[in-house]
Amino acid sequence: MTRRGVRKYVDDLLAGRRPASFPADDFDAAQIRTAIELRAAEPGADEPRPEFVDGLKSRIAQQFSPGELEGAAPTHQRLSATRRQVIVGSAAAATAAVAAVSIEHLVTGRGVPAGTEQAGAELVPNEGAWLAVAKSADLAEGSVLPFELPTVTGFVRRAAGGNVEAVSGVCTHQGCKLWFDDSADSLRCPCHVTSFSPAGEVLTHQLPIAPKPLPHFEVRERAGNIEVLAPRPPARPA
Repeated sequence: MTRRGVRKYVDDLLAGRRPASFPADDFDAAQIRTAIELRAAEPGADEPRPEFVDGLKSRIAQQFSPGELEGAAPTHQRLSATRRQVIVGSAAAATAAVAAVSIEHLVTGRGVPAGTEQAGAELVPNEGAWLAVAKSADLAEGSVLPFELPTVTGFVRRAAGGNVEAVSGVCTHQGCKLWFDDSADSLRCPCHVTSFSPAGEVLTHQLPIAPKPLPHFEVRERAGNIEVLAPRPPARPA
């Protein structure tokens, strides 16, 4: 946790200054989100800044001729006012939308571009073998267990309804080994503050581009064991 970064971010936010970004973990993000809500609750927080209004007026003035703004008839003035209101309203709505997305991306890294796939591809080796990774009796519904084989590492979980699923234990960003955070029910990457759900979807990240979801293994239960289809270890030279 970067306490100095959180303190400066919150101080700048409450003072009306533009905060600088910094690497934040989930606890930092929760504190910043609370500060944003408090700032938004202050009287006048919903009013635009004077410099924004001045800039907007200047841009609007460039879209009208002097006659439209000064010497038009009353009816035309009313029509122009309506037109200006539309422009102002549209600009304000667009600005608010951009600000909301920017804050969400800055604080939590959840700004995943539209169309990003949310289900990982299935990892099917060219030459694989079914290998036991856990006992069926040890995997209760909703629980997650890690496994490590000679060629792959991953996690198995028993989803609602009793189905067993298995995902890779390697981050799709740069290959760091994930660990399971039981308190947050997530798979965490120690390298770049990225986290995945036990089903493999990306939950949080602070990367310029969202990482891919975790690949899935083929998995089955047989004779009291949970098995995954994993690549065979390479043959050792004689």
